Amino acid sequence: MMMCKAGRLSVLRGLSFGCGLLAMAALTPASAGDRLLATGGASSIEGAAGGGIVPWAVIAGYGTREQWGGDAFVTHVDTRDYRFNSYGASLGYANRVEVSVARQRLDISSLSRQLSLPDSSLHQDVFGLKVRLFGDLVYDHLPQVSAGLQHKRQRNFTIPEAVGARRSSDEDAYLAASRLVLGGAFGYNLLLNGTMRYSRANQTGLLGFGGDQRDRHEWLGEASVAVMPNQHWVVGVEYRQKPDNLSFAGESDWKDLFVGYFPNKNLALVAAWADLGSIATLDDQTGLYLSLQLSY
Repeated sequence: MMMCKAGRLSVLRGLSFGCGLLAMAALTPASAGDRLLATGGASSIEGAAGGGIVPWAVIAGYGTREQWGGDAFVTHVDTRDYRFNSYGASLGYANRVEVSVARQRLDISSLSRQLSLPDSSLHQDVFGLKVRLFGDLVYDHLPQVSAGLQHKRQRNFTIPEAVGARRSSDEDAYLAASRLVLGGAFGYNLLLNGTMRYSRANQTGLLGFGGDQRDRHEWLGEASVAVMPNQHWVVGVEYRQKPDNLSFAGESDWKDLFVGYFPNKNLALVAAWADLGSIATLDDQTGLYLSLQLSY
């Protein structure tokens, strides 16, 4: 009963965070930077600027040169057997450096009842750093290329350790390249992104890091392709390759089809249909992804 109450409190905190974002966007619009609308992307589930499940090379917010920018976000995903919530913030400076933080909660009540597990949810904190190395999303001959590092820390390791995870905290490193091709899709703007991640995180770290089957970092591919019908809308697909470190259950690659709406530089809404495959022995985990972001 105490675990259920804690879960409800976590969801309420996320909802309160989202309501606060809406109120701030509606009542006190921030002065945004000089970059083009939507070029800061959305907030990924781990806090870095990009797509929903894939970090892009873009830097959070709309700041250029000596300007600051940033985002605050809340995300909810509901699949057949799981519910996932993430909220956090990021800060960018001079379109060069980004720092981010995210707190995640995965409700595993269905699995917990089936297997009589000691916890009904998994929790993780993610601290991120991203640096633009060279290029520009729009104006350079080269794509924008950024390097990122994410420190991930499990907050309740009992279940991950029981299923074979080797450690409760670890780091992911990634290299991302992004390009916005103006008029590149039959006259519409086209966004292309490719990311290579060096990781051994199980279910992005919510099930710990490394495992009884494999306990080493490996390079994993991620990609995003999106079209902008106009400056306010973005429609695209994402793919994220996953490792397979635990013998008790295979880990599926993730995919989604998303729509993003950017009414202005202060607010972004993203909806997606996510296909997360098999998670911790439960198959066919598909469902709705919703995210709200406030930017400046």
